Amino acid sequence: MPSKLSVRGLSKSFGALVALDRVSLDVSEGEFISLVGPSGCGKTTLLRIIAGLDAADTGQVVIDGFPVSRPGTDRGFVFQADCLMPWRTVWRNAIFGNEINGGNNAEAASRTRDLLRLVGLGGFEHYYPWQLSGGMRQRANLARALAINPKVLLMDEPFSALDAQTREIMQTELLRIWESGRKTVVFITHQIDEAVFLSDRVVVLGRRPGRIRETVNIELARPRPFSIKRTPAFVAYVDRIWGMIEKDVRASLTEELTTH
Repeated sequence: MPSKLSVRGLSKSFGALVALDRVSLDVSEGEFISLVGPSGCGKTTLLRIIAGLDAADTGQVVIDGFPVSRPGTDRGFVFQADCLMPWRTVWRNAIFGNEINGGNNAEAASRTRDLLRLVGLGGFEHYYPWQLSGGMRQRANLARALAINPKVLLMDEPFSALDAQTREIMQTELLRIWESGRKTVVFITHQIDEAVFLSDRVVVLGRRPGRIRETVNIELARPRPFSIKRTPAFVAYVDRIWGMIEKDVRASLTEELTTH
């Protein structure tokens, strides 16, 4: 089966800093993959190139056989911060992508309404972002990204600003939402247990310059209850991945401390 998303030999530098070095990756239709690695290993740079927000120096991103050269409605992006417009209601934030792309029709409105119910925001359409909790704002952010019906959903540490309990609830909610439509997802996280819980595969990047060190297939049955995190198989995956990146993480932390 051809790949939904194909990353071919991507390299990217910022001056003398090499962020990515010949990164190649294939993601299948409906697959959920996570990118993990130490700070500064190029995870966000890779995601931004896939999104068309940044250009690679060399290499190519292809979705359904078509090269990516700019942002497009075939990709939805969920940032770390919720990025909701405070002057717009939940509804007008969620429908925004369709408005600017000229697709704000009855079908888009119906899909957006269904998505807000799916993410648990039915009845909150007329609330403003400041009236919502952090978890609710990220649910609205997710609904907005999905409302354009993208082929690929890109998520850059979307739960990092949430408290620990809300973060864990959002993990199970994201899986529930993903199971309902099986979008192709590329997800960045620093939390190894989050990556294992959510993913079909975890892609481990090494310390700068960013290269893929290894890809770990997560062979845990779906759907996954939260209790799976307490099983020996789950813990073994977390330990295995941490063992791959521990040295790099400690080296990156030391570098950050000595440069500030």
